[in-house]
Amino acid sequence: MKLIMAVVQDKDSNRLSQALIKENFQATKLASTGGFLRSGNTTFLIGVDDARVPQLLDVIKENCKSRNQMVAPISPMGGSADSYIPHPVEVEVGGATVFVLKVDDFKQF
Repeated sequence: MKLIMAVVQDKDSNRLSQALIKENFQATKLASTGGFLRSGNTTFLIGVDDARVPQLLDVIKENCKSRNQMVAPISPMGGSADSYIPHPVEVEVGGATVFVLKVDDFKQF
């Protein structure tokens, strides 16, 4: 058994949630915030048998696409202003960051 932790952008969250239900995967959704852009994310916790891991990863990959977005940089509070860029920059956002963890024991009460 594996525990899949998938951190996805909020824009992809509902689409992924519906796809997981359609493919009969049970998931727990947690609200989270990204450290770099300080934007909303959703972290999915999904327990799955080893044999279904590739199918689950395909579902995540199909429903969480990366995209480019213009962001206004945040002024460095108390830090060095030498590297501060005062105009918006384009960054890649979205997609999914996925951790696959081995589960030694599982109980459900």
